[in-house]
Amino acid sequence: MIQTIADALADQGYDTMTPVQEAVTEPALDGADLLVSAQTGSGKTVAFGLAIAPTLLGERTTFGPAAAPLALVIAPTRELAMQVSRELTWLYGKAGAVVTTCVGGMDTRTERRALDRGAHVVVATPGRLCDHIKRNNIDLSDLRAVVLDEADEMLDLGFREDLEFILGESPESRRTLMFSATVPAAIAKLAQSYQRDAQRVSVVSDTKQHADIEYRALTVHPRDTENAILNILRFYEAKNAIVFCNTRAAVARLTTRLTNRNFSVVALSGELTQSERTNALQSLRDGRARVCVATDVAARGIDLPNLELVIHADLPTNADTLLHRSGRTGRAGRKGVSALIVPPKMKSKASRLLGWAKLQAEWASPPSAAEVNAADEERLLSDAAWSTPAPEDAAEFVATLAERYSPVQLATAFVNLHRARASAPEELSATADGKDDRPRQEFGPSVWFTVSTGRNDGAEPRTLLPMLCRVADMTRDDIGAIRVQPRHSYVEVSESAVPRLLNALGADMTAEEGVTLTRLDGVPDFGPKGPRGGPKPERAERGPKPAYKSKPAYDPDGAKPAYKPRPPRDDAPAAEHKPRPAAPAKGKRDATRPPKSHKTERSPMKPGDAPRAKSPGKPKAKPVWDKPRDGAGKPGGKPAAKSGAKAVWKKPAKDAAPKRGEKPASEGGYNRAGDTSKRFTPPGKSGKPSGKPARPKRDK
Repeated sequence: MIQTIADALADQGYDTMTPVQEAVTEPALDGADLLVSAQTGSGKTVAFGLAIAPTLLGERTTFGPAAAPLALVIAPTRELAMQVSRELTWLYGKAGAVVTTCVGGMDTRTERRALDRGAHVVVATPGRLCDHIKRNNIDLSDLRAVVLDEADEMLDLGFREDLEFILGESPESRRTLMFSATVPAAIAKLAQSYQRDAQRVSVVSDTKQHADIEYRALTVHPRDTENAILNILRFYEAKNAIVFCNTRAAVARLTTRLTNRNFSVVALSGELTQSERTNALQSLRDGRARVCVATDVAARGIDLPNLELVIHADLPTNADTLLHRSGRTGRAGRKGVSALIVPPKMKSKASRLLGWAKLQAEWASPPSAAEVNAADEERLLSDAAWSTPAPEDAAEFVATLAERYSPVQLATAFVNLHRARASAPEELSATADGKDDRPRQEFGPSVWFTVSTGRNDGAEPRTLLPMLCRVADMTRDDIGAIRVQPRHSYVEVSESAVPRLLNALGADMTAEEGVTLTRLDGVPDFGPKGPRGGPKPERAERGPKPAYKSKPAYDPDGAKPAYKPRPPRDDAPAAEHKPRPAAPAKGKRDATRPPKSHKTERSPMKPGDAPRAKSPGKPKAKPVWDKPRDGAGKPGGKPAAKSGAKAVWKKPAKDAAPKRGEKPASEGGYNRAGDTSKRFTPPGKSGKPSGKPARPKRDK
């Protein structure tokens, strides 16, 4: 191993290397392309840093002046790229390497200036690196090695075309190393296309996968999901914890809830800028924040040294995501807990995910409020503060407290101050099977009020309850039963909250939007139906059912009943029934009827018959005399001779649909069908009359 690299490992406390680090540093693999698969948290970042060090340095122990990059490291997310950059910075620090990052969300001009100054190693995300290559901001002519970290994740995120473009622009003499937790078929195909005689390195740990992680599947009622997360955080009191959600909206909602409960929390999702995401992770490393609520953007490669707890607020979509989420804890031999929040409807899905990931989980209920308080007491009794002497400047104050207060008072004050620093645990209403087993408690002394709105006015319990809580500053525990009637409603209010309600309503007893309340002396009469849960009226006894008579079976060969004539109606005189004449056979004409003509259904005329009279039909239209074309009828024109005019038969115009309040033309109204102002006007000509007589056309 190169001496400067060995010194850097010693400074970081590396006494022994992990199995994947030993596998990739075998002398037989020097200069070869590698396809490496190892489980998460096995030290892959340092592994490929050690693997490409001989290719970059050769026989030297330090790097020369920075110019065109010698190595490219491509990571799927910005956070992973920044983490890889930090790891390679201390690994190559004593060798004098310049490591530059090019990630999305950062200023491209700053990155371009850094590339112009020169770098030995460039760590980038696929999209931003493609952008720099297309803009000629980076020179790849001296490239010696390309590393694809979390290659399977990059293909899942749709970076295949970007990776093919980057590898196509790189020199063919480069080394290509692919590191991934799994090697699916798409990774193997990419390796065949862009690697030369790649050596397959698969590192299987001697211990079971995620052996340092305790998996717990906690079944909760859907309404207690966020309360269960609060109790889990309080029960373990981990130095650092990550809560994974599937959507950005869920991240924002849960972050707000935890912030309101005095948790030091940060959010991490794709909608944040790169600087905000970097500051969030740095807050976790510095101890300024203890909880991170994130999407799956933080599920790959993020290494937090003090991360002890991972909570899956939403179940992951597949087993690989479950492994990568949980792999943020239990790294490098440290212990961790991975808790899955499982509603009853998701129990089968959680079992399938655990089975596909080959993991065993303990099924239980989330910690209750009593269990959280018991864990707090155990941590308090085992705290090192009991054996730590008081500071010199506080000795006098300690003596004053011991002299002024009794031991019970001091202990009480100590417990109260200790609990005030942390969020109070939540009371969960469900058991492990998701069912509410709490006994229904009595509401206690109460007073009934009448509300002036009812079902006909759109009143419902879900609208009356928040209205009363807003008006009188009450909670839902102060309001009991709500009975909505057609024209009014009844509300039961706790006796202790009645003075607040009366003071808020005032003398006119008006709530919101003209809604008035009236106090009742006793329990109101809810009508014949009665309140829910009352005794049901007894059902009258029914007599025995009549015996069932089965219909006779149908016999197609049996005798059919004789024809029975219909009896005459009561209001008509009785008449002798005459049977209907039989219809003639098909295809034969009745001989008594005359033959039909081929033009009409009437029988043809016989010789000697008188001509038939024509039936009166519609009156014919009168002829309309068309105006001659020689200018007759125009001003100054000659009258047309009657002999030269021809009678032109025109179909009379039908009445157009009259407008509202207008008579049709048949009744003497306006005939809009003959209105010349509605006729078509050629383009470029105005349809308005000009006032000048039209110029007569010349005869050709």
